[in-house]
Amino acid sequence: MSQSLRLPEILSIARRDGRVSVDALADHFNVTLQTVRRDLSELAAQGKLERVHGGAVLQSTITNIGYEDRRGLHDAAKAAIAARCVRDIPNGSSLFLNIGTTTEAVAHALMKHRDIMVLTNNMNVANILVENPACEIIVVGGLLRRSDGGLVGTITTHAIRQFKFDLAVISCSALDGDGDMLDYDIQEVGVSQTILSQSRRSFLVADRSKFQRRAPARIGSLAQIATFYTDAPPPPALLEACRGWGTRIVCTDKDE
Repeated sequence: MSQSLRLPEILSIARRDGRVSVDALADHFNVTLQTVRRDLSELAAQGKLERVHGGAVLQSTITNIGYEDRRGLHDAAKAAIAARCVRDIPNGSSLFLNIGTTTEAVAHALMKHRDIMVLTNNMNVANILVENPACEIIVVGGLLRRSDGGLVGTITTHAIRQFKFDLAVISCSALDGDGDMLDYDIQEVGVSQTILSQSRRSFLVADRSKFQRRAPARIGSLAQIATFYTDAPPPPALLEACRGWGTRIVCTDKDE
């Protein structure tokens, strides 16, 4: 069976089951694992599926990819984004890291920072930074979302309002063409909006896949962000808008 015939059937299986695996598809089509990986990469490039470890998942505008699957997505890009971001975080500063696998990468990259205070509503961030003895950690309270260790809801937003920090480092689930940062959970969106309001300066960390995704709830605009760290340039219209807003864009695939 040719690729042109396999791809629609792969999409049909993904729509039925929500996800597909490389091994199962190889058995189904009696082709090699490498052939299936090429098929999934083609569907991902078309924006129809999103690659995860061992397979792919159907993109959705209303529900996020599961946390364990997100942890395996674009790991190298997230690590590079995080490493570049922390170069702009001075020792002796206070910062907030929100929910997200990219902000967790930032936490890993902060291991050599000294005399910093990190506030977070992400239990995973707190557990990572425990290994840095020169980091004071404050976990803001709230409703624990067991799926990813995030703390959300009105208790969280009220707790964040008690602080004023030097810097917010946030991530989002999607970025649309007019520069809006988007997410899936309205409670998480409210928390992110509060984080931005309590920060003196804000950074966004998000890889290129966020340009291809859609989510229903608006956090805010890139106009509110001092620096956007990513692994590829945004679309030209958005790039021009960021210039007008004064939002600096740092791409890890380019030498500065």
